[in-house]
Amino acid sequence: MSKRRLSQLVIYILLIAGLIIVMMPMIYMVSTSLKPNGALYEYPPRFFPKLKEITLENYAYILGQKKFIGNFGNSILVSTLTVVLSAIVSSALAFCIARFKFPGRSLLFGFIILTMIIPGTTMIVPQYELAVKLKTINSIWGLIPFYVAWVIPYSTFMIKGFVENIPKELDEATYMDGGSILVVFFNVSIPLAKPGIASVSIFNFLTAWEEFPWANTVINDDLKRTLPIAISGFFGQHQFTQWGYVFALSVLSLIPILAVFISCQRFFVQGLTAGSVKG
Repeated sequence: MSKRRLSQLVIYILLIAGLIIVMMPMIYMVSTSLKPNGALYEYPPRFFPKLKEITLENYAYILGQKKFIGNFGNSILVSTLTVVLSAIVSSALAFCIARFKFPGRSLLFGFIILTMIIPGTTMIVPQYELAVKLKTINSIWGLIPFYVAWVIPYSTFMIKGFVENIPKELDEATYMDGGSILVVFFNVSIPLAKPGIASVSIFNFLTAWEEFPWANTVINDDLKRTLPIAISGFFGQHQFTQWGYVFALSVLSLIPILAVFISCQRFFVQGLTAGSVKG
């Protein structure tokens, strides 16, 4: 065997091993969700359930509870509005920073970069005080503005790079044809920066969908909670954790994430490769 084929074989083995390691938690989650709760505590434990043990009772229980359907809807609403609002605000901000020169431009961008390195958990106390003043405690509307504020710095930073790579000659041609700044923004910058916007939108959706500490702090009503809080409610319930329900709800929570990633995959790949080749 030649050295080249040997090196390729080693690479394939490492990639397959890495794939197995990455997929094992997800496979275990799906297999556990198909087991009856009593089978989870058997000894010795089994990774996969027997064919006769496979059941959908955990999914039937989750889908039969109105509060979980409501929690699912809350997460969809919060995540979708976070993505839409952050895309609008960060795109406009990135366009202004990339295309216009004004006093304090570098200072503003530096401040945006600075906010990216501040851990979100350190801001919970002042955020809570602000939420109290805004009277958004125990309301899903108290989540959206804070989520948007969290993701705007990173989104602006990323989209700014895409806008800067758009030739300014396109802007000038639009101005010569009588187009306004808004025409340039919506008809030139937004379409050409779409891969970057889609890439950060996936990140923003995941941030809002999976966020736990802030939602657990401001939401007390079970019907107003998001999915991560609903999942945590099973831990310690009835003196033990109902892992079948936990993993069934976790599997269902992956569906919107997969849908968003699949629908934006083309733009996501373009966003990752943009700038790697100079035309």
